[in-house]
Amino acid sequence: MSSKDSKDKPWGGRFDEPTDAFVEAFTASVGFDQRLYYFDIEGSKAHARMLDKVGVITADECKHIIEGLDDILGDIERNDFAWSVSLEDVHMNIEARLTERIGEAGKKLHTGRSRNDQVATDIRLYLRGEIDFIVSELKRLQTGLLEVAEREAATIMPGFTHLQVAQPITFGHHMLAWYEMLVRDVARLVDCRKRVNVMPLGSAALAGTSYPLDREYTAQLLEFDSVSNNSLDAVSDRDFVIEFCAAGALIMTHLSRFSEELVLWASAQFDFIELPDRFCTGSSIMPQKKNPDVPELVRGKSGRANGNLIALLTLMKGQPLAYNKDNQEDKEPLFDTVDTLKGSLRAFADMMPHVQVKRENSLRAAKQGFSTATDLADYLVGKGVAFRDAHEVVGKAVRYGVENGKDLSDMSLTELQQFSSAITEDVFEVLTLEGSAASRDLLGGTAPQQVRMQIERARKQIS
Repeated sequence: MSSKDSKDKPWGGRFDEPTDAFVEAFTASVGFDQRLYYFDIEGSKAHARMLDKVGVITADECKHIIEGLDDILGDIERNDFAWSVSLEDVHMNIEARLTERIGEAGKKLHTGRSRNDQVATDIRLYLRGEIDFIVSELKRLQTGLLEVAEREAATIMPGFTHLQVAQPITFGHHMLAWYEMLVRDVARLVDCRKRVNVMPLGSAALAGTSYPLDREYTAQLLEFDSVSNNSLDAVSDRDFVIEFCAAGALIMTHLSRFSEELVLWASAQFDFIELPDRFCTGSSIMPQKKNPDVPELVRGKSGRANGNLIALLTLMKGQPLAYNKDNQEDKEPLFDTVDTLKGSLRAFADMMPHVQVKRENSLRAAKQGFSTATDLADYLVGKGVAFRDAHEVVGKAVRYGVENGKDLSDMSLTELQQFSSAITEDVFEVLTLEGSAASRDLLGGTAPQQVRMQIERARKQIS
C-alpha cells in the first residue's frame, strides 16, 4: 500500500512514485514533535520579518504570513488543528496550512532556510524556556529544604557512613547537604543555557544560503545571545541536548538519593520522619500500610533520565556531518527528560516543606553506635595524647561498651579511666550528643550556629 502521491508533498518534485504508507508512518515525527509548534511559529515569524527587512519578501507578504501564523497558533491552542502524518513533521504541517490559508505568500516563508536549521532553532527555543522553568523549580525545592533546615537546625540525628552510625549531626545540616547538591545542579543548567542560546537559523541545509539574510537581526528578534559560526556544525550539533540531559541525569540522581533517605527515614525501623499523607498511598490488602510512593517513584524515574542520556550519546556517536535522519530520534529522549524532571521536582518542592521530623526518635538513634567515639579521641588529643594512641584507647573503650551494653556517655569516670589516665571529669562535656554537634562550629560544620549562618547565606544566594 502506498501513500498519496509524493508530488503532493513540499519536496515531491524529485519523486516519481509515492512514499510507501508504512515508510511514511515510520519516518514521520509529527506525533511527538508537534509539541514544538509554538517555537516553530515564533521562529517562522522572526524569519518572515527578517526576509521583509532584507527585501526578499514584501511588507504585505510578511504581514499576511504573520497573521496566518497567528491564526494557526490559535487553532492549535484551541485543539482545532488536524495534524497530518503525510506531512511528516510539525514544520511541514504548519507551512502547508499557512499556504492553504494565505496562498502564494505562504510558499515564500521557507526561502533561505531548511528544515535542518529550522528544527535546530525550534529545539533551542523550546529547551531555553524549559531550562528557565526547571531552574525555578530547583530553587523552589531549595527554599523548601531551607525551611526544614531552619526548623531543625538544632535537631540531633545520627550521621552515617556505610549506613552505620558515625557521628551525631543536626537534621538541618543534613538538609543543607541536599541543598548544596542542588546548587551545583542550578549552576550546570545556567551554564548549559549559554550554549543552548545560540541561533542556527540561516545555516539552511548545511552550507548557508545565497540570500542576503540578516542573521543577527533574526537572533535579536528571538532573543538569542549569538549566531552559530559554522553552518555544517549548526545543523548537526546536538551537544546542547546531550549536555542538558547529562545535567538532568545528575539532578535525578540527586533526587534519587534524597528519595532513598526519605524512604529509609519513613520506615518503622528508622521512624525519623512523617511524610504528608497526600504524598503517600495505602495497600490494597494491608490496612496499616502508608507507602512512600512519591519518593519511590522519583527514585525509579532516575533510570529514565540515565537511559535518555545514553540513548542520545549513542545516537550521535556514529553520525558524519551534516544532518542525518538519525537526529529525528533526539526529541523523544529530550522531551522525556524534561517531563521527568518537571514532575519529580514539582513533587519534591511541594512535599519537602511539610515533612515532619520525629526529633525524639532521631535523638534516640544518635545515641546508638558510639557516635561520640571521635569526640572522645579528640578530647584525648587535647590532653596531649597522640591521635593514633587516642584512637586505640577509644577503640578499647568501645569494645568494652559492646561487651557490657553501654554507650560511652553511660560509662562512669572510673570505667573510662581504665583505658587512659588522661581522662578526667570534664570528659562528659564532650560525650553529650548536643556538645558533640556544637563543637563542630566551623564553616561547613554541623553546629546549629553554623547551620543558621549557612541558611542565611543560602537565602541570599537564591533570592
